[in-house]
Amino acid sequence: MSGTMFVKILDKEYQVACPPGEEQALNQAARTLDERMRSIRGKSSVIGLERIAVMAALNLSHELLQANSVANSKARDEAVIQRLTSKVEQALSND
Repeated sequence: MSGTMFVKILDKEYQVACPPGEEQALNQAARTLDERMRSIRGKSSVIGLERIAVMAALNLSHELLQANSVANSKARDEAVIQRLTSKVEQALSND
């Protein structure tokens, strides 16, 4: 069962649903979003809360996709290395 909690983003308070035990993660997510939105607002000519939120969401989504791509690539590399190691070990045991 989810509870609710309040987070503050760009000096505006929002009430959001939060599963038990996830409060700290939600607070960290809200702080990260707040920091990104403040940075966008301070560094660019983007005007309006909605536009700032969209730009922050796009930036965070792009970073997440890049991180997932790197993680997937690493997992593929590790699988290839494991297969090659197995083939080498098998070849050595046949000699």
